Amino acid sequence: MKKLLLTFTVAALANGAEAGDWPGFRGPLGNGVSDEVGLPVALDAKKHIAWRIDLPGRGLSSPLVVGDRVFVTASGGTRQDRLQILCLNAADGSVIWQRQFWATGSTVCHDKTSIAAPTPVTDGRRLFALFSSNDLFCLDLDGNLQWLRGLTVDYPNARNSLGMASSLVLAGGVLVAQVENDSESFTAGVSKRSGANLWKIARPKSSNWTTATVQKTKSGAEWVLLQSGRGIHAVNPKNGEVAWHYADGAATIPSSALAGGVLYVPSHGVTALELAADGKSFRQRWRSSRLRPDTASLLVHRDRVYSLNSAGVLGCGDAASGQRLWQLRLDGPFGGSPVVVDNHLYAFNEEGMAQVVDLSAPEGRIAGEMDLGEMILSSPAISNGAIYVRSNQRIWKISHKTQL
Repeated sequence: MKKLLLTFTVAALANGAEAGDWPGFRGPLGNGVSDEVGLPVALDAKKHIAWRIDLPGRGLSSPLVVGDRVFVTASGGTRQDRLQILCLNAADGSVIWQRQFWATGSTVCHDKTSIAAPTPVTDGRRLFALFSSNDLFCLDLDGNLQWLRGLTVDYPNARNSLGMASSLVLAGGVLVAQVENDSESFTAGVSKRSGANLWKIARPKSSNWTTATVQKTKSGAEWVLLQSGRGIHAVNPKNGEVAWHYADGAATIPSSALAGGVLYVPSHGVTALELAADGKSFRQRWRSSRLRPDTASLLVHRDRVYSLNSAGVLGCGDAASGQRLWQLRLDGPFGGSPVVVDNHLYAFNEEGMAQVVDLSAPEGRIAGEMDLGEMILSSPAISNGAIYVRSNQRIWKISHKTQL
């Protein structure tokens, strides 16, 4: 193999990440649920925008937070070929360091998306960032380059015409990169230390923008649950071997959510798969066509499953049975995925409107709104009493200003 060498569970805490960090797409468990409390609900721009800063390029990737630092990627230049990685001071948004690299792969993508679409991941010591150009970077948290790979050198046909967006995940000490597309489609387990492939498996030849889910068993073993139009494949992150395959299809944009040993899959609406304790098998628990998501990934919280459909309707279902309990119309559409904090759902629509839903109300209730006035297609990050969200132009910190 020619080489160009220069998404997280609770187990990552042992690798250097700390409680309160937001280390990857949809948080420490990859499910969009935070255990923070006391975030602002009745949002007010004068009271709750702690800071905002301009970014040097576009992006759909979510911010990451490690301690008092915020990390975000962007793609600049007329062809989005200047790949940016920034580290910000969480207290005031000032830039601690900024690194720029030239893209080595294709920067063709849909006008609405960006080359900085995949969300990075961190183990608390190193930051791993993948761009739609299939350029993969490892930096330490002080911005020093550890290695890089231009995956297009090894796999020149791994691309699609709309742009790539699957985010990185960490499992079993391995960096897992989904490079799934219409042509040279694969997922690889990559060494965190060197960037070399530990394994590589062929994947369905179809555009896929979902992010893998990681299951941790009681014994400490981990499985990577890869979602595609062909369903779910449970993969051993140590060697790439497939343990089981749910073959009844799944969505290729919204991702699954794992809670209480059950994987909630955007398949024929929502299909709940009960996973074996050892991770080596599954059984279907229920299926509901009335909880069908659109672009936003599924959420599961306090025995309820939540989905956002193409009309901007938030559906709430019973996680045990799939029965729809209520629905609430929000102001959509939504490109990013919402998060749940302290029994409140925070959703940012594509026009930049933040909406806070009180999930304790019998049929849900919009408890707060705030217009940021810019297109937002990313999912927010939650850390240490604050919400971090980015648009193509800026990143905001939303919190009680008295905390600063």
